[in-house]
Amino acid sequence: MNISHHFDDATLMAYAAGTLSQGMALVVACHLHWCPECMKRVKQAEAVGGALLDNINPVAVSDSALDNLLASLDDVPPAAVEKVEAVKPTQSDLPYPLSTYLDKPLDDLPWKWIGYGMYQVDLNFGGKGAARLFKLAPGVSVPHHTHTGNELTLILRGSYSDEIGRFRRGDVADLDSDVLHQPIVDTGEDCICLIATDAPLKFTGIMGRLIQPFVGL
Repeated sequence: MNISHHFDDATLMAYAAGTLSQGMALVVACHLHWCPECMKRVKQAEAVGGALLDNINPVAVSDSALDNLLASLDDVPPAAVEKVEAVKPTQSDLPYPLSTYLDKPLDDLPWKWIGYGMYQVDLNFGGKGAARLFKLAPGVSVPHHTHTGNELTLILRGSYSDEIGRFRRGDVADLDSDVLHQPIVDTGEDCICLIATDAPLKFTGIMGRLIQPFVGL
């Protein structure tokens, strides 16, 4: 796999520190499954974090700290455990972390129509931001938009082009509020992406503003 677009250092540092939202952490983990270069950078970030922790003076904790930690583990919803057990390793076209959330191949998912040539599947993580799978038909473009926060996008199938460049399978777009773009599918097959945001998008045209309530981003 020839990957041309990677994550910013700040994103990988946040992933190593465990401060990303669940959806954004999933996007990063999926890219790492395919990208040795970014995996190496994450390991370097983890090494730096470990060195910093070694230099922190220890702090006394209460006698009940361990009991409180164990009690919190009991609060993990059973459904979350069952979902992990539903992994289907035979989905070789998917990065392994994503297969822990999907119980069927991409083509068999319950895609919801949201506009001409555009479909989505909400991963329903809850909490801050949103995480979704998007499918765009050949030649379809997403309306011009910028971001009120951050957006991470991983290409799972096909490709698109925008003002930044061309993004193919395995590539990621690591975007913030400084970016205004309009992705357009540039091949004869559907483009499927995993997208996570920590704040709503900001569409600039009338069509974008019309579809935004249906997109949910």
